Amino acid sequence: MLLACTALTVLSACGDDEDDIDTLAKKNESVDALYEKATATFAKTQYKKAIEEYEEVERQHPYSEWAARGQIMAAYSAYKAGEYDDAVSILDRFSKLHPTHKSTSYAYYLKALCYYTQISDVGRDQRMTEDARVALKEVVERFPESDYARDAKLKLDLTEDHLAGKEMEIGRYYLTRDEYIAAINRFTYVIENYQTTSHTPEALHRLVEAYLRLGIVDEAKKYAAVLGHNFPGSQWYKYSYEMMQGNLSPEEKKKFLDLFGK
Repeated sequence: MLLACTALTVLSACGDDEDDIDTLAKKNESVDALYEKATATFAKTQYKKAIEEYEEVERQHPYSEWAARGQIMAAYSAYKAGEYDDAVSILDRFSKLHPTHKSTSYAYYLKALCYYTQISDVGRDQRMTEDARVALKEVVERFPESDYARDAKLKLDLTEDHLAGKEMEIGRYYLTRDEYIAAINRFTYVIENYQTTSHTPEALHRLVEAYLRLGIVDEAKKYAAVLGHNFPGSQWYKYSYEMMQGNLSPEEKKKFLDLFGK
C-alpha cells in the first residue's frame, strides 16, 4: 500500500513538473514564433483570435520591436473584425508609448479609418462623422508628408461634405416650417465651416431665399452677389437671380447682367 501511494505521489509530481515545463516553454516561446503564429491566424481571417495572439507578443516581449509591431497588428485585426472601439483603444495606447515610431503615422490613420468606416447616412446622427473629421485632420496636420496624408485629405473632403449635407438638410426643414432665423443659422454655418464643399452654392441661394422671405432685401442681395461672383454658372445662381428680379432696380439688374453675363 505504501509503494502504491509513493508511486502515485511520484506520478503526480512528474505531472506537475511537466505542466511547469509546458508553462515555462510557452513563456519562453520565441518572439518570431509568436508573431508568425498570430500572422497565420490573421491570414485565416480569424481576426478576434489574432488580436489575442498579437497581444501575446507584446506581453511576452514588451520591450522588443516585435511588441510594437504586435500592437499595430492587433489594432488592425480589431479593425478587420469590426471591433472599432478596441482598435482605437489599442492605437491610442500605441501612440502614447511610441510617439516617434515609424508606424505612428499609420496608427493615427488607422484610428481615423475606424471612425470613417462607421459614418452613417446623412439623415442620421453625425457624431461618428465628426469624430472621423477630427481624426483625419489630425493625420493631415501631424503627418503632412506621410503616405497617409493624401488619402486622409480626400476622405476629409468627403467627410466635410457629409457634415455639410446634414446641416443643409436641417436648414431646408426649417425653411419648410417658416423658421427663417433657424434656417439662416444652419446655412451660414455651412458657408463659414464647409465653404469648399459641394453644398456652398445651395447654401448661398437658401440664404437669399430666407432673407427675402423675411423682407431683408439688402442681405438677400449681398448673398446673391457672392453666389454670382463665385458660382456664376451654377443653377443655384440662376434660381437666386430669378428670385431677386422683383427686388432689383433697373441699374442693379444691369449690374447683375453685366457682371455675370446673364
